[in-house]
Amino acid sequence: FPVTIMDETNRKEIARKVGLGAVKYQDLLPNRQSDYVFSWDKMLALTGNTAPYLQYQYTRAFKVVRDGGPYDPRSLKGVLPTEPAELALIKHLLHFGLTLEAVGEECRPNYLCNYLYELATLYSRFYENCPVLKSEEPRRTMRLALCDLTARVLKLGLSTLGIDSPEGM
Repeated sequence: FPVTIMDETNRKEIARKVGLGAVKYQDLLPNRQSDYVFSWDKMLALTGNTAPYLQYQYTRAFKVVRDGGPYDPRSLKGVLPTEPAELALIKHLLHFGLTLEAVGEECRPNYLCNYLYELATLYSRFYENCPVLKSEEPRRTMRLALCDLTARVLKLGLSTLGIDSPEGM
């Protein structure tokens, strides 16, 4: 795989977005009535329920869509998901609106944090088990659409929490 070298300005901007996102997310993640334990190690981890993990999964989905080129979701008429990872991801994506309603009604941003973490985890499982760009049509387009929708929901969810989504990491 070719390695892309980022210039110093891009690296600093990504580091700023990841660092600020990590602090904001860690502050919003716990139930507001729970004790808060500050931990740089936990906050900046690229695994687990952290902003850097969510930002990484966003960049991963965004890159697949970018590399996949334009696609026409209208061509998916009659195409049904069959893989368990596809179905789990689709079902979870359908709950985004309900999650946002609950966050607003109960003033509980931690609901959105947990939703996004589960989405990122399901996307990771999908990414590992369902080849996207090497799939035959129309499955390729369906999976590309799932990557696109996942990236959009992650970006919107993180933005709702006041966290930027870098396009590369």
